[in-house]
Amino acid sequence: MRLTERILSFTLLGSEWVLWLLIGLSVLSVAVMVERAIFLSARGMNFDALAKQLTQFLKVGDVAGARLVLAGLRGPEARVGVAGLEQAGRGSEAVSEAMAATKSRMRLEMEKNLGVLGTLGNNAPFIGLFGTVLGIIKAFADLSRNQGGGAAAVMSGISEALVATAVGLMVAIPAVIAFNFFQGKIRQSLGRVDAMAHLILSAIAQASSSPLPPAQAPSSSAAPAAAGQ
Repeated sequence: MRLTERILSFTLLGSEWVLWLLIGLSVLSVAVMVERAIFLSARGMNFDALAKQLTQFLKVGDVAGARLVLAGLRGPEARVGVAGLEQAGRGSEAVSEAMAATKSRMRLEMEKNLGVLGTLGNNAPFIGLFGTVLGIIKAFADLSRNQGGGAAAVMSGISEALVATAVGLMVAIPAVIAFNFFQGKIRQSLGRVDAMAHLILSAIAQASSSPLPPAQAPSSSAAPAAAGQ
């Protein structure tokens, strides 16, 4: 059997199996949308109020109080802030590295499975078009075996084949919309993470550059005594 005949025997299967494939991909797409929506919505917070509260603690050097405020929150801003405050005693560079590493991990968590939506949005129309081509080939093959059907039989087969393209678009359009929506939510969240990191770094840098309080400064009377010895 020639290669063309082998390929033709495959194409004569029609577009129905492609439709089932698209239905399965649509179920997968909806599942990813629901999972990502739950994941991202559960991590929202009033960032302005949180930043004001943290500023009050950090201005007086109460790192433990700031950590306690962030410990009960689930958002990426809180996790990055806790990671930085845990390294507050080691200097601003250690704080910055800890927050950068946590931010990278949080970004991976937030972008999990979004590649599925992006792939479906880009390729589902082509899968549907592939099914349409298979359906058209099958329609003309059926016409060649049944000449009595005429053009009506061909048009009926082509109309059925075009359903695959329509289903492919129905899978792709919601996937693209959801992908762009979630990417926007992630960008906003990462922007708040950066703001949290700058807030903590600024407070730690200000605390480290402030002069010693009078109680910790050496007394003036101790100097002559030391000189006399």
